[in-house]
Amino acid sequence: MSLKRLVIICALPSFLAGCAEFYGSQPPAPVYDGQPQSQKPPPVITQKKSKLRSNAAKETVKVQPLKDFSEIKSEPLSSSTVPLEPPPSGPVTLEALEPSLPAPPPASELTPFEPMEATAPLSPAVSALVSAANQNSKAGDLDSAAASIERAIRIEPRNANLFYKLALLRLKQSKPRLAEDLAKKSALLASTDNALKKNCWLLIAHAREVQQDFAGAKEAREKADNF
Repeated sequence: MSLKRLVIICALPSFLAGCAEFYGSQPPAPVYDGQPQSQKPPPVITQKKSKLRSNAAKETVKVQPLKDFSEIKSEPLSSSTVPLEPPPSGPVTLEALEPSLPAPPPASELTPFEPMEATAPLSPAVSALVSAANQNSKAGDLDSAAASIERAIRIEPRNANLFYKLALLRLKQSKPRLAEDLAKKSALLASTDNALKKNCWLLIAHAREVQQDFAGAKEAREKADNF
């Protein structure tokens, strides 16, 4: 073997070992249409960035201080605004909050009404209570008179004359609605006493006039005319 071949054989392993160090350290070249091409790094845009930085350096932010609150002047209200009414002085009562009820018509506008005097026989206990009620009514003590008649009704709960007397007392107490209900019950209990029925409906008509129910009062008088 010649000396040249011996040198080549001895240098070949070291050459292969040096090439092995570069294997895998570089990415493979891309392949286009089956042919590898060398990879080129993306172009670096430096000119545009430098222009943006220069433009940002030229622009300045202007900051203005806030105005003092003392310099702000309030505009006066126009004359078209409606002024509010001042609240009433003193404590507010329940009567001031409730709507005012219509005043009853004067007595000159009411139809004349004459109550009937009941003459039906009564038991001694009921007769005593009725006499006491009459005395209290003449003395102006309407509450005691009504209480006596109510006690008499508990003794004779189907006595139509007692309900009629209590309706008259409620009418004097300015309780026309209650007087109307009591008169209706008296008319129902007075089965064959047409005179009592007629006076009951006349009392109902008068009570409705006090409540300003003139149409209902006319209807009650028409019923009274039937007896």
